[in-house]
Amino acid sequence: MSLFWRIFLLDAAVLVVATILLLGPVTVSSPVLPAEAAVVVAGLVVMLVANAVLLRLGLAPLRRLTRAMTAADLLRPGSRPAVAGHGEIAELITTFNTMLDRLESERAAGSARVLSGQEAERRRIAQELHDEVGQTLTAVLLQLKHVSELAPGPLREELHQVRETTRASLEEIRRIARRLRPGVLEELGLPSALRALTTEFTSPGLTVVHRLAPDLPVLDEQTELVLYRVAQEGLTNTARHAGAHRVDLVLERAADGARLIVRDDGKGLGAAPEGAGIRGMRERALLIGARLALGPGPEGGTEVRLEVPARPAHPAHEEEH
Repeated sequence: MSLFWRIFLLDAAVLVVATILLLGPVTVSSPVLPAEAAVVVAGLVVMLVANAVLLRLGLAPLRRLTRAMTAADLLRPGSRPAVAGHGEIAELITTFNTMLDRLESERAAGSARVLSGQEAERRRIAQELHDEVGQTLTAVLLQLKHVSELAPGPLREELHQVRETTRASLEEIRRIARRLRPGVLEELGLPSALRALTTEFTSPGLTVVHRLAPDLPVLDEQTELVLYRVAQEGLTNTARHAGAHRVDLVLERAADGARLIVRDDGKGLGAAPEGAGIRGMRERALLIGARLALGPGPEGGTEVRLEVPARPAHPAHEEEH
């Protein structure tokens, strides 16, 4: 039973008992006159209604606080219930807002440490794939080439097939290493890295079109990495789950910074719950104070929109590719 009904029924019981006493042993006349009974009952009804209204008004801030507690999500920060009411109720709402501030700050700091460790581990794995596995496969390719030159005709054809399989494996390992550690991002910057990313996801069944503003605001290294990872995750989700034929990747200037949009023409999000990939995007957005929004695109499909605050710069002119 809710707090409202508990308080209301307790007050109502007191009022009902008082009314019965007035109509019974404690009365102004005996027997009770119908007019007196009507006045007492009418007074009881008025008191009950007034009690219900006052309780409802007094407990309304608690209902709003309950809804805010139910909807609170540390991956969607910023929403706070308004401080209303008096005394303990206002203090309770203020304490809840303070607790949310602390939890969001701790969550952001924890996510920063986790993501920093994750990127360091990705760099280490990519380096090992490139330096150890990649070099080993390269050596195997050279040995196969030497052996195939000395082998007789029938065996030479089989060795050629083995070489091609090994070469394909080497390319796949290099592709995995590039995804783990986007070297082009560090060497050539974010626009070049996004162009390379769209090329990687373009396939016979999926066309990826990029539109990148040439004079973006100044972005630090961490912000560029977050933009790249969100774009990468958005394209990965589209390629795996959306059933789309076209994806638009847009990086443009916004009023207060930069905006990244990944929009496809697939089947949309539907009622599917958010997976680890989307939660990872939200955590990365929190890391740089950005706003992430996911929903249907203007013409269907799914749209991922990341609003990144940055220092102001000159107006941007876009180029189509």
